[in-house]
Amino acid sequence: MADDLFKALADPTRRIILDELTEKSGQTLFEICSRLSMKHQLGISRQAVSQHLAVLEAARLVETRREGRYKFHDLNTAPLRRITERWPVADTSGPEESAP
Repeated sequence: MADDLFKALADPTRRIILDELTEKSGQTLFEICSRLSMKHQLGISRQAVSQHLAVLEAARLVETRREGRYKFHDLNTAPLRRITERWPVADTSGPEESAP
């Protein structure tokens, strides 16, 4: 699962899609394509965006739901939390040591 997650995060376009879903979750493919085109000036086809969303879904970073004929995409941050829990960082907020 971690391999899928890192693969999904490796691509800058997929990171932009995640940023957009962070800003407004529950977007359709049309909305995502519009935001990528207008806000980020990305000339990317709907098919390419759909393929990026499929990679994000495989990594479980994006969940989809259908309402009628519309398919909505929602951000899921749970896989990211599992990664941070896998390699916890020691608490370094204690007193700092001074160098001699």
